[in-house]
Amino acid sequence: MEKKRFERPIIKKLQTGMPNKFGMKTEYDPITEIDGVPVKELIAKYGSPLYVISEKTIRETCREANRAFSTRYPKVQFAWSYKTNYMNAVCNVFHSEGSWAEVVSGFEYDKAIANGVPASKILFNGPDKSEKDLEKAIKHGSYIHIDHFDELYTIIGLTAKMKERPKVAIRVNMDCGIYPMWSRFGFNYENGEAWEAINRIMLSKKIDLVGLHSHIGTYILAPYAYGTAATKLADLAAAIDKKYNHHIKYIDLGGGFASKNTLKGAYLPGSDTCPTFDQYADAISSALINSQINHEHLPVLILETGRALIDDAGFLLGTVLANKRLPEGKLATIIDIGVNLLFTSFWYDHKITPAQQFSHHTEDAIIYGPLCMNIDIIRENVQLPPMKKGDNIIISRIGAYNMTQWMQFITLRPNIVMVDTKGKAHVIRGNETAISINENEKVPEHLTKFEL
Repeated sequence: MEKKRFERPIIKKLQTGMPNKFGMKTEYDPITEIDGVPVKELIAKYGSPLYVISEKTIRETCREANRAFSTRYPKVQFAWSYKTNYMNAVCNVFHSEGSWAEVVSGFEYDKAIANGVPASKILFNGPDKSEKDLEKAIKHGSYIHIDHFDELYTIIGLTAKMKERPKVAIRVNMDCGIYPMWSRFGFNYENGEAWEAINRIMLSKKIDLVGLHSHIGTYILAPYAYGTAATKLADLAAAIDKKYNHHIKYIDLGGGFASKNTLKGAYLPGSDTCPTFDQYADAISSALINSQINHEHLPVLILETGRALIDDAGFLLGTVLANKRLPEGKLATIIDIGVNLLFTSFWYDHKITPAQQFSHHTEDAIIYGPLCMNIDIIRENVQLPPMKKGDNIIISRIGAYNMTQWMQFITLRPNIVMVDTKGKAHVIRGNETAISINENEKVPEHLTKFEL
């Protein structure tokens, strides 16, 4: 018989205001499996820490988003945001669900081509497109979203030596009534810069203006802001039709839909405040169908949704390394997951759940990672039951950005596993090793030998 763990008696201070006046629920069930695969088995086979992605969750979320928009607007096309998570297996799940590719660098463009995405179904965004990148995209017929006048002039210059006509859109930034306003990217609507870019494209006679694009921000909790953006882009499209008798083929509203993660300092949890796909779809579709655009020439609505489609599908499994008491008496639990693997811990209060049965006794704790940096904090405050060395934990909703913004720092990056719709686990990216880290390094001959 296993000896029961001792639980010391404590006086627990109840705090209100985090996240609301009723306090925070601290009792929840352990997560012992992901899509039917036991967590302990995954860790035993693939190591700890370990990223796990649920293919089933990706597909269900993708289909829910498609349903919300396609029932409200007749022509909808999703394009998967590669920067959000460019693991090839993840991208191909979205492509198999009908999504195009949206990329922001030559590296991502080549990745999409290698994944088998037709070049004619790639949207090329971002301010850093080299002349070589632009030439490649023009040659293969991809859609180029122009970010600034220097890029526009480069494209016009390329038309003098290329037989292909570039297919372009312009990125437009605008005041949508939210703060902060993303004005760094694209041409401004209010000061007339966007209209000037349109006129220069149309008067060049060498470029096909096929679309209008905006990306108003990230983690946008106000659907009305997308309605404002759609209205302003529709006004531009109608003006183009009136002046040039030219019909825009698509309006791209970008991404930025919120996931159910909770932002640090938020009064309420993200699961309560995050709008639904239906709410975003209502705001956008209403703006477009009630605009001045002729109903016979309604543009395709393109959406580059990233985090809202992938966050819920990602999990990060880890192991408790140690517990200690800080000088003020607060419990500190150290786990093998650092901020180098969980970049989003800088702005999210991620849900952390034990992966085994636990006591209902909980205590306010701070969760540290294993890195030798004082900022390696996964959660500043979280109610958790006592966990001993070797216990496992699961951090939920980590599918967006953590596998593209991760760093090899102090620890090596671990395996990434995808659990398919039949409950079978597949390694989709192998863990790093000392060999894989060192293979690109070169040591000058005079530094290869030394004496100590």
